[in-house]
Amino acid sequence: MAEQRKSYSCKLTPEEAERLVAVLGRDSYKKVQVPYTTIAVKGEDCTINLYTSGKVLVQGAGTEDFILFVLEPEVLRRATLGYEEVVDPASTSPHMGIDESGKGDFFGPLVACAAYTDPNIAAKMKEIGARDCKTMSDKQVLLVGSRLRAFLGPNRYKIVMIGPEAYNRLYARNRNVNSVLSWAHARAIENLLQTLPSCPRAVADQFGSEHLIKNALMKNGKGIILEQHHKAESDIAVAAASVIARETFLLSLKKLGEPYGLTLPKGASAQVVETAVEFIKAQGPAELPKIAKCHFRTADQALEQAGRSREEIGPLGAATSRGPAK
Repeated sequence: MAEQRKSYSCKLTPEEAERLVAVLGRDSYKKVQVPYTTIAVKGEDCTINLYTSGKVLVQGAGTEDFILFVLEPEVLRRATLGYEEVVDPASTSPHMGIDESGKGDFFGPLVACAAYTDPNIAAKMKEIGARDCKTMSDKQVLLVGSRLRAFLGPNRYKIVMIGPEAYNRLYARNRNVNSVLSWAHARAIENLLQTLPSCPRAVADQFGSEHLIKNALMKNGKGIILEQHHKAESDIAVAAASVIARETFLLSLKKLGEPYGLTLPKGASAQVVETAVEFIKAQGPAELPKIAKCHFRTADQALEQAGRSREEIGPLGAATSRGPAK
């Protein structure tokens, strides 16, 4: 992989310059004096200068993070065409990216997606708006995700969705979230290789031990080059996979709640606990594994507030327990 980029510049439109000035006015940035600038600041690990010409210059170790997580989503509101090719030419060469959604959500499935790219596909992905889904609203995810799926067609992306009941069974057997996640990533890789057997490499985010995904790969996947690194969403294929996985998760979450007349919230917040309590009181603890990941301590909190016990969940109750809520 190429060394992380430490300098970047581009010309902004007047509207983009206004948005950047607003962003750099936040307390997290310290203003400094630089000649011929509209505004110049020091961030945590980079400097940003907006010149009167409209050119923005970003320098420092945090350049790539600022581009990916601030400039693109908040100022440009698009992926920066050509940036990945400068930072890492391999990022648009033929390969697949893998990402997941739902790991941190009590309700709903775990979804993994593998998406393929090459130089031409990468350019279209950027045009559609593919980027790390964590920088997007749900509305943006649903829109961009549907457009990416339509563009890629069924042969250039694959989804592996593990519904709550299957997830709970897998967790009860493995007792490890990363093992379940690795299995889902490996299946997504294998499934995409069925339609694109010549794909030379796969890029995934780093989680757990590096060998987990490799060990879960089967015959087709054993020959692929697997790269795992932190912040892999900077890779356009991983970014596209993250959006498609999140879109699939959001649609599935909505569908799961419909038979019960519930809108299932995301995450594992107090609102999630309240909804789980409401569900347990109405449907009983044994129904919980059908809509939720029962190893979360959220389950223990909800059961306690509903006046019920984990044993009432059934066989998966004890098998997915992580101990009492703290």
